[in-house]
Formats: sequence, structure tokens, C-alpha cells
Amino acid sequence: MLIFNAILLFVLDFYIFFALRSTKIDFVKKKWFSFVWWGYSISLLIGLFISYKYNIPLAYRSIILVAFFLTAISKFIYAVIVLMDDVRRGGIWVTRLFGRKNNTVKEHIDELEKPLPEVPTHGISRSDFLMKSGMVVASLPLFPLSWGIISGAYDYQIRRQRLVLPNLPKAFHGFKIAQISDVHSGSFYNKKAVLGGVEMLLGEKPDAVFFTGDLVNNQANEMTNYQDIFSKLQAEYGVYSVLGNHDYGDYYYGKEDSPAKQKNFKDMLDVHRVMGWDLLMDENRSIKVGNEELSIVGVQNWGTGRFPKKGDLKKALLGTEDKAVKLLLSHDPSHWRAQVLDTNVDAMFAGHTHGMQFGVRGEHFQWSPAKFIYKEWAGLYQEGNQQLYVNTGFGFLGYPGRVGIVPEITIFELVTA
Repeated sequence: MLIFNAILLFVLDFYIFFALRSTKIDFVKKKWFSFVWWGYSISLLIGLFISYKYNIPLAYRSIILVAFFLTAISKFIYAVIVLMDDVRRGGIWVTRLFGRKNNTVKEHIDELEKPLPEVPTHGISRSDFLMKSGMVVASLPLFPLSWGIISGAYDYQIRRQRLVLPNLPKAFHGFKIAQISDVHSGSFYNKKAVLGGVEMLLGEKPDAVFFTGDLVNNQANEMTNYQDIFSKLQAEYGVYSVLGNHDYGDYYYGKEDSPAKQKNFKDMLDVHRVMGWDLLMDENRSIKVGNEELSIVGVQNWGTGRFPKKGDLKKALLGTEDKAVKLLLSHDPSHWRAQVLDTNVDAMFAGHTHGMQFGVRGEHFQWSPAKFIYKEWAGLYQEGNQQLYVNTGFGFLGYPGRVGIVPEITIFELVTA
């Protein structure tokens, strides 16, 4: 991934740089422009390499990743505009080559030797117009994306959801559950803001807390600076958690087991234990209120496509046959249609999608590019008597911010039909 990112940035740099040098824009021909252009790109790549290979402070790592993300987006957009101009110029060249059938060979040669860019008698050429307007267009995404970093990354908001369960024992009517998902602690760079989000959840005084996977990006040690904060999450009837696709270390250590990967996974399990979270590894628990109870079931990550299929739902459900209500924690919402709908699980709680960290989400309307990947990507879904809720995540990954899809703390109230 690091090599791919480096190659991508350099290809865009070369393409845009020499396209700019071919225009009549004066400052791009100056020596200082070359030093700034290549100096910034080389420094950014060095910073990217250091952030991948070394355990530098999260604040510095985040600055580097933000700079790379914004730079790559802007240069990609500008490269598309430059490509449009090159296609236009190529069309002119083809027209000159084949469009004048009655010209002599010499006329053709003379015509082909003329410079391709048209030279206007006044005003600005079409190529220069595209180049200059392209600078403006390429810079436009910087404003909402920057605002999403400044304002959206830690803009925790509570979403309240009544969960109607026909078989819910009366003792659980009004039972309150808090859900968070996709912490991705390796992306954080503002410890005070994260603490504010946890305190916001605790202020709701939930009876139980669900965490639905992806505590880290890759390594268990990403929780070092945040373990004390998330240890504050406590509830009378417990905090229950499951693993997400990022919690196995596959994206850092590879698919094959190794001593380092095995140690990291053991450390990951220990983090949950030390924080007092009840990590469900294809197993279940019973919550009792008075003489009545319901089942909390948790599976390891199971997702369609390229995502790990480690969970064993049948194993997790063993012993729950006589329970009135079964609540399932499973990280990936694709698990619901693939396996869960074939069981008698009443409600599944998932995360994983992040709502793509970009989109629109209102009371009666929501949209995100995530909908083109996941049929169920945010909020509550129902088929028959079975329900699924997809939490859009507490943290962030890749793009260090959120635009329109804010970090979510979900508060459920269980009610009888």
C-alpha cells in the first residue's frame, strides 16, 4: 500500500507539473516553483514512510495523513482536468492530420510542425483557461474536507432508537442499551475529545453497553493512550464486545500466522479484558432482570467478499434455544443477510461501514456512497420480525474526518410490541 501510494503521487506530480510548464502561466516556470513543488512532494512521501514504519506520536502521524489525503484528492481532480485538455488537443492534432484531404504532403508537414496550442489574438487560450480554472476546481474539495477534519472528526452525536421486540420479557421494557462501534484508536489525535465522547455516552446511564468491533486499525498497542478512557465505559449489566476485521492484525502482519501476529492478537484480547469488557468469541451470555432473561450473543468477524469469515454463528447460539429474545453483536452488516436471517435472532447490532464518513443523514432521509456497497449501511432495518441496526462508527479510518456522517453513539430503548 505504501509503495502504491508513493507511485500514485509521483505519477500525478509528473503529469501535472509538466502540463503546467507547457502553459503561459509565468510563475510555474520559475525555479522556486520547482523547488516548492518537488520539495513538498518528497517531504510528504518521506513523512508517509515514517508514519507507516515507525511508532511516531499520533498527532504527527495524523498531520502527515491529512496532508497526504488532501494533496492526493486535489491532484487527482486536477489531473482529470489536464487529461480533458490533452484529449481536446489530441483531437485537434488528429483533425489536422486527417481532416484536410486536398492538401499536399508539404502542407501536411507544415501544418503538423505548427505548435498545437492555439494562440489567441486577445484574451486567454483555451488551454490556459482550463489549467487556471482547474486550479480553482481542484482546490474546492479542500474546504469541506478540511471542515470535516476540523469539525466532524469528533462531533459525537447521540441517536436514539426505540427497538420494538414482540417477545421481549416485561421486565426488560424500557431497558437501555448504548452501542458504539469502529473506534479505530490508531487514527485518534485528540485524547480530550475522545474522553468527551465517552462521557457523553456515560451521561445516558445505559443499563448495558455494546461494542461492535474494530477497536484498532492494526495493532493492539494503538490502545495504549486510550485504554484508560474506554475503561470508563461501565454499566450495571455489563459491557459486551466483539472483534472487527481490523482487530486481527491481518492488514499489518498478513494473512499467515506468525509469532508477532499471535502475540498482537493475544494483546488485543487482553485489552478487552483489562478494560472490563466481556469479549464474546462465538459465545453468549444471559442478562437477568428479576426472574426473566434475554441472551446476548457475540460472534467473531464474519463478512461477505474479501472480509474475514472467522465467526461461527451456530456455535455462538448454542444454549440459547429456550431464550425469549436473542440480541446478536456482529461487526459486519453483510452477515445479517448471509446467515443471520436464517436463524431466530431477534436483533443484530453491527458497524463496519462508517457510513463512508461522507454523506447526508437526517431524520427522514439519508444518503452516502456506502449504499452502493452495502444494502444496509446506517440505521435500522427490518425483515419480518428480525431487525438489524448499523452504527456508523465512533472513530474514523483513512480520511481523518467526517462530512455529514458524524460519529455516532446509539441509545436503544427496548420496548414490547
